[in-house]
Amino acid sequence: MRKLFLAVSLLAPATAAAQSTGTPVFAAPYRAFQKSEFAASISDPGAGMALEGSYKFGHKTWDIGFRGGFQDTNGGSTPILLGVDGRTRIITHSESFPLDGALTLGVGALLADGGNVMLIPAGISLGRRLDLDGSDVSFVPYFQPLFHAAFASGDSDMGFSVGLGVDAKVSPRLDLRLSGAIGDYEGVGFTVAFLH
Repeated sequence: MRKLFLAVSLLAPATAAAQSTGTPVFAAPYRAFQKSEFAASISDPGAGMALEGSYKFGHKTWDIGFRGGFQDTNGGSTPILLGVDGRTRIITHSESFPLDGALTLGVGALLADGGNVMLIPAGISLGRRLDLDGSDVSFVPYFQPLFHAAFASGDSDMGFSVGLGVDAKVSPRLDLRLSGAIGDYEGVGFTVAFLH
């Protein structure tokens, strides 16, 4: 357990809360794209900036996403971030419950000279789309409770965080996303997504 704590500390709070790569880039309960999307994210998991690119596509009721990037840990090791995320709608709003919800799952890794960490996050994203009258612009405020397991050198650890975010679909081809994490880990992230 001590080895895992040291590995996680060296790799920064990036092993955090968020999705498969541990950055504070969360997911609204809705698919913004029709067929696929390419996105770029910049985030601060608490110990240096992370840059990531991602590609997502729809498969039946699931959205599948691949992420990759790196994190500058302010003079320490520079981990490579790799991950796969999935999302599927499981709740539709009704008179008795005002929010839509999606199950989110992932698996990823932080690869660094000081040791590798494998991450497995699972959560539920809850929110509701707000359309602006007379405009193509819509907003999705949401929150995402998330459990995450981290594995390194045979050790494991569990954590809990809550992602908070808002997605703004400013045109049929462009989505802007702001998110942050509270709980075991903290941080903020910004994403620009190009929709197809």
